[in-house]
Amino acid sequence: MKKMNVESFNLDHTKVMAPFVRLAGTKVGVHGDEIYKYDIRFKQPNKEHMKMPSLHSLEHLMAENIRNHTEQVVDISPMGCQTGFYLSVINLENYDEILEILEKTLQDVLEATEVPACNEVQCGWAASHSLEGAKEIAIEMLSKKEEWRQIYKEEA
Repeated sequence: MKKMNVESFNLDHTKVMAPFVRLAGTKVGVHGDEIYKYDIRFKQPNKEHMKMPSLHSLEHLMAENIRNHTEQVVDISPMGCQTGFYLSVINLENYDEILEILEKTLQDVLEATEVPACNEVQCGWAASHSLEGAKEIAIEMLSKKEEWRQIYKEEA
């Protein structure tokens, strides 16, 4: 396959095993700051996906709550394929710390009583949310946290 500009387009999606958290790339700024981009994969590519209202609520909950656990978040964004999120952090290279932050953030999702910014003023599609769906995804991801470090299927 031809090498593409987008890192995830070069990832063989048939060889990965979700859920996982992998370092997808790094960038160094002109002043030495480092951006680390993580692929947080909740669902197995081309086999499962998150339903949009659940994913949308999970996005709001994670985006709001992850910043309570670190000031180094640049962005957390859902993947268009609905299988995961990209997390970008600045000057935070410790993988174990990323996993800890993710776990705390997913615990926050389970404790939520409402979806933040779930209204027409603060959200571009406020009618498309599911707090219960977001919690179901968080429960499933947390139940498999021992698998987060394993990215690829084991070779036979």
